[in-house]
Amino acid sequence: MTRSRVGRVGGAAGERAATAWEELVATARRTVADGLVVGTSGNVSVRVGDTVLVTPSGVPYDRLAPDDMTGVDLDGRQVLGTLVPTSELPMHLAVYRADTGARAVVHTHAVHATAVSLLVPELPPVHYMTAALGGPVRVAPYAAYGSDELARAMLDALTGRTGCLLQNHGTVTYGTSLDQAYDRTAQLEWMCRLWLTASSVPGRSPSLLTETQLAEVTERLRGYGQRTDERDGS
Repeated sequence: MTRSRVGRVGGAAGERAATAWEELVATARRTVADGLVVGTSGNVSVRVGDTVLVTPSGVPYDRLAPDDMTGVDLDGRQVLGTLVPTSELPMHLAVYRADTGARAVVHTHAVHATAVSLLVPELPPVHYMTAALGGPVRVAPYAAYGSDELARAMLDALTGRTGCLLQNHGTVTYGTSLDQAYDRTAQLEWMCRLWLTASSVPGRSPSLLTETQLAEVTERLRGYGQRTDERDGS
C-alpha cells in the first residue's frame, strides 16, 4: 500500500474516526495490561460507518499514535493510514459482513481460554454469564492464523453467539461497542478459568447450568443496567 493510495477523513467523519481510534488504542493497551495478550499478539477493530479501524500488524500498542490510524473498507481495501493492518483482518471483516450487528471486535490469546480450546469442543455452562454470550461457547476448529478458513470456522462457532474460542489459538468476541466487546472477552476468560479450576479437583465434576436456567438469565439480562449502559453485567 503506497501513501498515494491511502485517503484521509476530514470534517465530522474525521472527528468520529479520530475518537474511535483513541478508544481502539486504549482497548488494545488494556488487553496487554490485563494479561490477555503478550507483546503484539491479538488485535482489535471498530467499525465507523463503512470503515473498519484496526490495529496494525506487529506494532506495540504503547507506540500507537493518532497518526498511525489504520482503516480498511468492508472489502479489505486500505483506505486510511500506511501501516499494514493486522494479519487477522479476515476474521474481523467476516464478523462485520455477517448479520451480527457488530460495531467492535476483540481477539486475544488469553491463557485460560486458549487452554480450554485444547480440551473440549465447547465451554460448558459453568456460570450464568454464559447467557450473555448467547449460550455455551463453542470452539472453532484449528486453522492457520490470518486464513479465510479460520474466518469461516469462527463464523460457524459464532452462530447465535457473541463470542467463541479458537482451537490452539485464542478468543474472539464482538459487541455494539468496544467496551461491550472487551467486557465479553474478559467474562469469557474468567469463565474458562473457573471451569479449569473446578475441573482440576480430583474425583469431582463441576455442576452445570441447565438450558432452562440459562433461558431465565437471558430474560433477566434484557433489563439489566442503566438505559444508556450497553455493557453486560452481573
